[in-house]
Amino acid sequence: MDVGFIGLGRMGVGMVANLLKASHRVAVYNRTAGKDRTLVEQGATPCASVAAACRSDVVITMLADDAALETVVHGEQGLIAAMRPGTVHVCMATIGVALSERLATLHAEAGQRYVAAPVFGRPEAAAAALLFIVAAGDAEAIAACRPLFDAMGQKTFVVGDRPHMANLVKLSGNYLIASVIEALGEAMALVGKGGIDKHQYLELLTSTLFGAPVYKTYGGLIANEQFEPAGFAAPLGYKDMRLVLEASADLRVPMPLASLLRDRFLTLLAQGGEHLDWSAISALAAKDAGLKE
Repeated sequence: MDVGFIGLGRMGVGMVANLLKASHRVAVYNRTAGKDRTLVEQGATPCASVAAACRSDVVITMLADDAALETVVHGEQGLIAAMRPGTVHVCMATIGVALSERLATLHAEAGQRYVAAPVFGRPEAAAAALLFIVAAGDAEAIAACRPLFDAMGQKTFVVGDRPHMANLVKLSGNYLIASVIEALGEAMALVGKGGIDKHQYLELLTSTLFGAPVYKTYGGLIANEQFEPAGFAAPLGYKDMRLVLEASADLRVPMPLASLLRDRFLTLLAQGGEHLDWSAISALAAKDAGLKE
């Protein structure tokens, strides 16, 4: 299949590599020059503009936030103007529910198709084609994209026929992950101040009641204080908690814990943690407990 791929961050690079391994023809574009070099060596076609990447059957975007996505959607050289009628835009990034709804409308007005398919998994999962993909949109468009999803992930969940439904599921999942990070940070601060070894404590947790991957992955990062390099940067965590609260306000669903998490990320950023992994909010609990300066 001919695929355009826009956004070659740590997630996008692995995803494109797996599309190439599955023999799809991939044209790539990234705002920062040079990030496509290794992918071009693997067979990808470099593009000098967004419009050039849109001469495909499917255009995938994997960009950091709503603002970055909107810069490539609009304008004379943007997705809406450049995509042919019938082409599918698949947004695989974590974006706001409201933007996803607008994109669905804009693409429909242009005779194009839009599928939201955000992913669960860190960069190492993207590289290993082990992402979990949450898709929503027109059933025929999703079916057309199945070979691409199969190349990039281990399982695809279809959650509805309206694209924004996938974004709501993804945001709720990131909220739950952030909740686990905060809770683990507080619990480890408690036992650590009581003289208990954090690694021994984590082994107990993950060998008994808390054997889920999220506890093992983030528990290890927290116990080792391994917050660099960032697999998912702290500003993205702050962005997601903001988007969760926007969605909860629109649906009139109080989420007091989400408000706390937004403020935890804001505190981390205010203290210079922009370059750290989002799991670094766990260190705030240790600091609050007097274990860190």
